[in-house]
Amino acid sequence: MTTEENIINAAKEVFVRKGFQGAKMQEIANEAGINKALLHYYFRSKEKLFEQIFSGAFQQLIPTLSKKLDETTDLETFIRFFVPFYTNFIQKNPHLPQFIINELSQNPDRIRNLAATKVFPFPKLSRMITQAVAENKIRPIENEQLIINILALIIFPIVAKPMIEGVIFNQNAESYQNFMAKRSDEVIETILNSIKPQKN
Repeated sequence: MTTEENIINAAKEVFVRKGFQGAKMQEIANEAGINKALLHYYFRSKEKLFEQIFSGAFQQLIPTLSKKLDETTDLETFIRFFVPFYTNFIQKNPHLPQFIINELSQNPDRIRNLAATKVFPFPKLSRMITQAVAENKIRPIENEQLIINILALIIFPIVAKPMIEGVIFNQNAESYQNFMAKRSDEVIETILNSIKPQKN
């Protein structure tokens, strides 16, 4: 692991615990096991470090989604790709949802401004949903409702891991992992069943 990667991983931990306002550069340096001068050599400010974490995560996500949406026009095919892909992404970046939720409650403008710089492929997905409705491949549904339904079903079990693992699975980490291993298939079938076309 490079020094920069070490700093970014340390900053993720501190930002999740403290939020942007509460995080201190000295605390991030301590978490990374380096001195503050070296931290400032790599990242001149807390703002730059925050932006690097946010941007870096989505740079892994957006190009792949855009490419897949360019390659297929079939909504079911995309859903069957997207659910396990995004589940895996969030599991590899479990800090990200909490990171965003914390900042939305403390400084929503910061997240909105950062998100505005990312070219999310939502318009492509919206057109695909609209086309599927027009062709009676799925029931009429607002594009935004379907997109949020999919995201929520994926993200909640990861954000709520302490509660699910502790209450539902009685602190059994293996049971939670077994649950998550089946989660993508369950989400796919739940979504596809919920948007089946209406019978005349």
